[in-house]
Amino acid sequence: MAAWVADIVDRRCAAVGVECEVKVIDIADIGLGLTPEPNPPKFGLYEREETRAWAEVVAGLDAFVFVTPEYNHSVPSALKNAVDTLYGEWSDKVAGIVSYGVNGGVRAAEHLRQILGELQVATVAVQPALGMFEDFVIADPLATGDFAPRDLQRAAVESMVDQLTAWATAFATFRAAAHAQ
Repeated sequence: MAAWVADIVDRRCAAVGVECEVKVIDIADIGLGLTPEPNPPKFGLYEREETRAWAEVVAGLDAFVFVTPEYNHSVPSALKNAVDTLYGEWSDKVAGIVSYGVNGGVRAAEHLRQILGELQVATVAVQPALGMFEDFVIADPLATGDFAPRDLQRAAVESMVDQLTAWATAFATFRAAAHAQ
């Protein structure tokens, strides 16, 4: 699903003439583990190498698209951990959220919006939500099924990208002006 979203982001940016560098980051590849840093993330005094590497990745990006499933009416613990591990690297940036689950993953998306808001990340209004029974073909109720998004989902992701690129441009200008002072 992340590759599908990344492809739409890349194509939409090209179609509207916006320069975007799309990176798909799998949280499993970051290797953060669950042991917290000894210092609060707000101080930015990261001691672990994997935390410093993660901080460098996040600091180098202007905008994010989170693709998340819903677990127990919220975000997966690995996503929460990856977001909570940092603080300042997230600030004054923008994010879009694509969720999926039985009910489109909307509760996970709403929880993620609250978490990101606390980190000073603005989230765009368009929030594609893919349903397990509408956007997946499930022949066996005990199996995962195959991803088969409806056409309206592509349009929703494109609309999210339009908002995301507009806000990312504005926020980059804002961050540059704030750092110049």
